[in-house]
Amino acid sequence: MEKNFCSVCRGTGWILEKSDKGIIAKRCKCYHDKKSQILFEQANIPKRYKNCSFKNFEIHNDSHQHALKIAKQFVKNYPVQDVGLLFIGPCGVGKTHLAVAFIHELIHKKSVPSYFCDFRELIRSIQSTFTPDSSLTESDVLGPIFQKDVLVLDELGAKRTTAWVEETVFYIINNRYNNKKLTILTSNYLDHEEDEEDTREPYFKKGEESLVDRIGIRLRSRLYEMCKIVNMWGKDYRKEIKQGSYRF
Repeated sequence: MEKNFCSVCRGTGWILEKSDKGIIAKRCKCYHDKKSQILFEQANIPKRYKNCSFKNFEIHNDSHQHALKIAKQFVKNYPVQDVGLLFIGPCGVGKTHLAVAFIHELIHKKSVPSYFCDFRELIRSIQSTFTPDSSLTESDVLGPIFQKDVLVLDELGAKRTTAWVEETVFYIINNRYNNKKLTILTSNYLDHEEDEEDTREPYFKKGEESLVDRIGIRLRSRLYEMCKIVNMWGKDYRKEIKQGSYRF
């Protein structure tokens, strides 16, 4: 017998159940499990984050609790939810964890095709298609970015803005916005208005570049239209764990 052979549906993917209307056919659990596995494999999630979930997300302050609550509510509302999320905070506070957990939940609960992409890797991949010996085209790289129902774009602003980078990212974000596809983003760069009092010190240092410095005013404005801003703060827990300051 095959290792993955289902004894319930005997490999057909269907089971018969009695109802008030007689015998009805419905999909077996193994069918949904297999579909989720395929979608997860296609989601491009790095190995480091493959086990990230809402259940194992560490809560260390009110901002973590608030961010988790919002992420769960967005999953519950999908696909009615017509705006995405932008998690903003310093390194090591769990932004990527929550974004990946969001994908996990959507795939396993609602079979939503999703895709994870690191901002720097995306820019490098697009630039590599310009070389004469490249086996990929720009369309090959951008295919899943445009097509997947949900996109996680991690580390927005991590690569310094140039006119080309700004125009390319705006093109990507605007395409998804116009096609009403949900986008989840993370960024280590503070987003604030001039003269706004920053209550997240000392996690962000004064004088550091802001999100608008990294991505430009036009893209920042578009993000305000298509995303709910979720601020997170706290110490870099990856650094703290490595130094032995925290025990979990």
